[in-house]
Amino acid sequence: MAAAVVTKKRLLIVAALLASSAPLLFAAILPEERMDVLYHRYDGGGLTVDGPSVLVRKNIADKFSVSGNYYVDNVSSASIDVITQASPFADKRTEESLSLDYLFDRTMMTAGMIHSSESDYLSNTVHFDISQDFFGDLTTLSMGYTRGSDTIKSNSNAAFKETATHQEYRVSVSQIVTRNLIVNLSEEIISDEGFLANPYRSFRYVNGSSYSWQQEIFPQARTSYTTTLGAKYHLPDTRAALYGSYRYYNDGWDIKSNTLEVGYEHALPHGWIFDIHARYYKQNEANFYSDLFSNATEFKYMTRDKQLSAFHSMAAGVGITYELPFKNSLIEKSSINLYWDHLKFDYENYRNATIKGVAPGTEPLYSFDADVIRFFISVWY
Repeated sequence: MAAAVVTKKRLLIVAALLASSAPLLFAAILPEERMDVLYHRYDGGGLTVDGPSVLVRKNIADKFSVSGNYYVDNVSSASIDVITQASPFADKRTEESLSLDYLFDRTMMTAGMIHSSESDYLSNTVHFDISQDFFGDLTTLSMGYTRGSDTIKSNSNAAFKETATHQEYRVSVSQIVTRNLIVNLSEEIISDEGFLANPYRSFRYVNGSSYSWQQEIFPQARTSYTTTLGAKYHLPDTRAALYGSYRYYNDGWDIKSNTLEVGYEHALPHGWIFDIHARYYKQNEANFYSDLFSNATEFKYMTRDKQLSAFHSMAAGVGITYELPFKNSLIEKSSINLYWDHLKFDYENYRNATIKGVAPGTEPLYSFDADVIRFFISVWY
């Protein structure tokens, strides 16, 4: 199993967790000058991903904001995909990104680039976003475009080399409805082309009374559509807020998914902020997925990637932020933050092939739990 695929899985998980607590966009103002130092860790299903991240942002002449981020994933995997088809492995992924914001009146323009690398996967991404405030800064319209180019290699085959490209188009509208309510509606279209499979992963098919393995075969293109509706409501006469979102996804591989997220945050005395949140996700399988195919050439495309199977997951978590009382001429404020999330994945047609002594296709359905920890220090200056 490629570390690249583990990385993509990690990105999806972290993105889903962060989305529940991300602020809704409104008002064209430069981001605050700050530095964040983060430690993150994902542990579950035989997979461990951890590492540091450093983000620094600086404003220039009240018109520009420059930010840079360095991110590390240390990957150690003995997941079910690995132990059924290969040997456990360890890898390291590094990511460097740079972005520039430009503020002109009520218009914000952002451009940036991201480079990430690991032993068998290289990725280069550029992105551009523009947002405009209307109607007395009560409405914000945002549009963006991202293009990524990947090079996929194999640690077990030096001659293997493939490429893939990814394009993303997005648009969103944020509206301040009342002094206590903000809503956001967004649409995202992603187009993937090229090698979209995993050079290490195989599907299994019936072979007599047992089964055999063969390298998976993917389509060369995929287009997906995501619609998200989110809201945040400040509870009157309190220092608390409710937030939530609903996300609907569908793609050309016949996958459809629904995601519901809710959360509650409360500012406590003496600089403490408490957050509690939950998430539910459910999807059906891709049209070329099967846990066990009848033969090696049953269909044109075939995979046993569990992330393309039918499954549902639940996540619940808490977060604590403490604003440090320390201030001086260089530091406006600082805080320490700790977030913990517990996830549970239940697969509906992906079976635990490590179980022996039973007929193929009758093994127990697979499930696992995972924990995500994020600890970071933020400094505003």
